[in-house]
Amino acid sequence: MQDSNVSDYASVNGLKMYYEIRGKGAPLVLIHGGGSTIQTSFGRVLRSFAKIRQVIAVELQGHGHTMDFIDRLATFEQDADDVAALLKYLKIENADFFGFSNGGNTTMQIAIRYPKIVRKIILGSAFFKRDGMYQQFWESLTNSTINDMPQLLKDAYTKVAPDPTNLYNMYEKDKKRMLEFEDWKAEDIHSINAPALIVIGDEDVVRPEHAVEMFRLLPHARLTILPGLHGTYIGEVTSGMEQSKIPDLTVSIIEEFLNEPMPK
Repeated sequence: MQDSNVSDYASVNGLKMYYEIRGKGAPLVLIHGGGSTIQTSFGRVLRSFAKIRQVIAVELQGHGHTMDFIDRLATFEQDADDVAALLKYLKIENADFFGFSNGGNTTMQIAIRYPKIVRKIILGSAFFKRDGMYQQFWESLTNSTINDMPQLLKDAYTKVAPDPTNLYNMYEKDKKRMLEFEDWKAEDIHSINAPALIVIGDEDVVRPEHAVEMFRLLPHARLTILPGLHGTYIGEVTSGMEQSKIPDLTVSIIEEFLNEPMPK
């Protein structure tokens, strides 16, 4: 792929999946968080990444521009299959992946299910066990309704979705995915041979102890804990930190990680 500025759809696994390509160079795939879009998760850092890489940013089933007209549950495994199919469609044989929040879980599943297409992974605020998240997160989610969804995320969805009335369906599928999440096996995480950079905020919804556990399990892992809340380190739209310099630091840390030699 040589195009440096593309916004388009690809037919993958029954979806019309929206994607954007920015910049040139080695491919870096960006995978947004739950209930989010490319812009709400990565808008603050997208241009910076595109200066150093060919960025392929996706919107998953039911999110943003990608309409959900398929009668299937939202799962991290299915999202991984969809992203892998998109790369095949784009004729990209190997890429680096940066997944934020739910996108980080999807990135882990890509590394587990499709190791040949993965060079390096960045796992932003990801988890593989329920106790990796604070208990109050689960308690809050159990009792939540769409009224609790951040207005900035609602507005971003309705701005770009082909059918804004699908917002409720997207919210409920994402909520169900999380509430029914079952722990992944430690040996599956350990099987990920790709170099991994784990990133969380020190006031994240992911417990720092869990980030350390992942760091110990992954064979080739680095760990970064930065000041701030969930998504502060990339200026995620609900973090209120779009003007912070921390996202620039995060980009620099990721750039150095991606440029490090591959382990032998």
